[in-house]
Parts: sequence; structure tokens; C-alpha cells
Amino acid sequence: MTGKELLLATYRHESVERPPWVPFAGVHAGKFKGYTATEILTDVDKLMECLLEVHRLYRPDGQPVMFDLQLEAEILGCDLMWADDNPPSVTSHPLADTDDMPERVVQPADGRLPLVMEATRRLKAEVGSDTAIMGLFCGPFTLASHLRGTKLFMDMKKNPDQVRKLMDYVTQNAFQMIDMYFEAGADVICPVDPLVSQISPKSFRDYLTEPYTKIFDYIRSKGVASSFFVCGNALRNIEEMCKTNPDGISIDENIPMATAKEITDRYNIAIGGNIPLTTTMLFGNQQDNMKYVVDMVDSVDPRNLIISPGCDMPYDVPIENGIAVSEAAHNIDMYREMLKDYESVGDDYEVELPDYEHLPRPLIEAMTLDSAQCAACAYMWAAVQDAKEKYGDKIDAVEYKYSTREGIARSKKMGVKNLPSLYMNGKLYYASIIPSQEEFFAEIDKLLAEQK
Repeated sequence: MTGKELLLATYRHESVERPPWVPFAGVHAGKFKGYTATEILTDVDKLMECLLEVHRLYRPDGQPVMFDLQLEAEILGCDLMWADDNPPSVTSHPLADTDDMPERVVQPADGRLPLVMEATRRLKAEVGSDTAIMGLFCGPFTLASHLRGTKLFMDMKKNPDQVRKLMDYVTQNAFQMIDMYFEAGADVICPVDPLVSQISPKSFRDYLTEPYTKIFDYIRSKGVASSFFVCGNALRNIEEMCKTNPDGISIDENIPMATAKEITDRYNIAIGGNIPLTTTMLFGNQQDNMKYVVDMVDSVDPRNLIISPGCDMPYDVPIENGIAVSEAAHNIDMYREMLKDYESVGDDYEVELPDYEHLPRPLIEAMTLDSAQCAACAYMWAAVQDAKEKYGDKIDAVEYKYSTREGIARSKKMGVKNLPSLYMNGKLYYASIIPSQEEFFAEIDKLLAEQK
């Protein structure tokens, strides 16, 4: 079987000779040719150079064209902040101060969409005979967050009808993206919705079950495969995601693969992920990466399994580590034997925690993957920035990023289990749930009253 046949058979829930391998080399692709993230996200020729190098060195069975969840948001009026080593991040929310609903949806000639669709067609022509081409677009709940900002979470409690109107609107944008990717030749079409991890199963049922069921029905009507991509600790929503009937689900390192696969297996849905982006891919060595793949495959029934990173790979992941994952994915039995006695060396980075019992003012610590890279983390950090704007010098606030050695060491020392999470005065308040502004400010007021 070709890699493409292997991946598509997995999405059809057939038995295959090995789990397929899908590298989510979004901005990381730029590293292959020394281009910045901004360059490959704005120049189709540079993007293609890098995609073909990813294909040559990583030998993927499925290959995404681009991993940029701000494409649609930019077209619909959000301002972006660009970076050399991350996708752009949203810095403004055009619906934050209005309940009026836009009428215009994204069109093929808008923004950077012509670039993305040209790259899809060119990649299909170059490698599409043996590799499944994957089209990723911003999932409706994350797009709604881009447009409305953190007020969306307050709306969910106080103005549910407005949320449903917004969800109807962003779902129409999803249909447009599906049409464009299908016409460009994508074999797999995937909504990527990191913010799904930040809501409860009830909220999922109230606002997302109907839109996502329509989305996957629509993708299926095109005759192509689908996958539902989520980031963060979305374990509580995996079953709700399954009920929307995607062909596959992709998760990150916050969820143990074996635990999630028990759920997806009940619904006969493929599952991909969850190689850790930083501790293993960015800061580990080749043996760490190969061992993770072997151990993950051995922890579950390999049927309906796809090997992939937990999310968009950090720009600076050593290319040799990506090659190591590819080697292990293609030769599981050989590397299982080679690594049977291997143990990771680990990391001895030391950090000192604050004296939480004697703080001069409330301390808010946002533990994130990286607010510049992870949408859920960005909105968690935005909630903290809103608090800092209101309370000023009455509170202290800091972000610790899991994309740094200090952030990893601090998270381990504090016992952080989920990213993103908010701690106040050393105590966990919100784990993978973005609080409404009203709720969050009420908790800060309590801490201020206690410290008087």
C-alpha cells in the first residue's frame, strides 16, 4: 500500500500493515529552508519548497498544506501579529462590541486563501499519488472566539441565542472552506478547534453538536475523509466529538492515548496524536522520539491509530527528531527491539517557586503551552491580561510557557496536569477551562479581600 492508501484505509477503519504517520509540520516546515514562519505563510513558492522538503525527509503518509488558524479570522476583520517562529496571533476581535451578525463569508479570492489553495493543488500534483493531502481550517468555535474574543464565554452563560447565531455564521464559513479544499484536491479535510477543550460537555452539546454534525456530513458528501482536531485536555469532550461522526479525531499530549482510544474505539473512529511537542520533539533526542512512538503504539490496539505530533510542531524542533519519528513509524518492530532497554536521561533544570503564603498581592500564574502558538492558551492569557488591565498594580500576573525549559520545569514542580491552566497564589483555579470575566474577577476580589 502507498502511504496515502494506508491513511485513507485507516479513516475507513480497515486493518492496515502499520499505523500511518502524519507530521503536523506547519511553521516548522520553514526550518527546512531557513525561511521564517511569516515567509512561508505569505509566499507560495517558499511554502512549496518547504513542503517538498518535509515530504522528502519525513516520508509522510498524510501531509497538511498549512497549519494557520488565523486565515479566516484575518479575512473577517481580525488584526494579526506576525512572528518569525510561530503562526500569527489574533490581536483584535471585530465582534467584541457588537451583537450584529456579519453577512459576508470567506470567498476563494480573499486574503491568503488563493495562496493556500494553489499550494494544495501543487502539492497534490507533486506527491498526491502516494501521500494523502490534508486541508486544515479553523474550527467554528475557535473562529467564533477570534471574532468575539473572551466575551464569547460570558455569552455562553448570559446570551445563548447570540452564541447560536454566531455559531451558525461561522459554520457557513466552514462550508466555504470545505468547498475550496475539495476543489483544490484535498483527500482529508480537518476542522482544527483548540477551544473545544475549554468548554464543558453540556456546552458542547448546546452549541457545537449540531454544527459539527453538519460539517462532517458535508465533508462526507464530498467523498473525502475527515478528522476533528482538538488541543488541550479535551478528554471530557471526546465522546461528544465522536457523536458528531468524524472519520478521525486528533489529540495532543494532555490526553493519554490509551484513555482516549478506549472512547474512540467504541465509536469505531480513528485517532491520531499525541507525541509531546516540547518535552519530546523539541527538547528530546532521537531515541526519546522513537521510544515514544514505540511505547504509544504498544499501549493500544494499533487498528484505527495514526501516529502524529500533538499539534502544530514548534518551529525549532530538530529535523533529526522528526526523521526519528518517521523512522520509528515506518519500522516499529525494528525500533522496538533496538530501544527495549533505553531510558531517557531527563532534564535537571531547577526552578524556585514563590513563597505563596507571604505574597504582597495576589499572584496569577498562567501555565500555557505558548500563548503565541496555542489558541486556547492565547485566550486564557487574554483573560489574565483583562484582569491586569482592571486591577493594575493590585495583582501580579505572569505566563509560564511549556515551550521553554523553565516552563516545563516549573509545571512539573507545581504538578500541573493540564495546559492551559490558571493558578492564583499557587492554587489551581481553572484547568483547561477559560473562565468568564465575571467569574474570574469575582475570584480575584475574594483574594484581595482576604489579603487586606
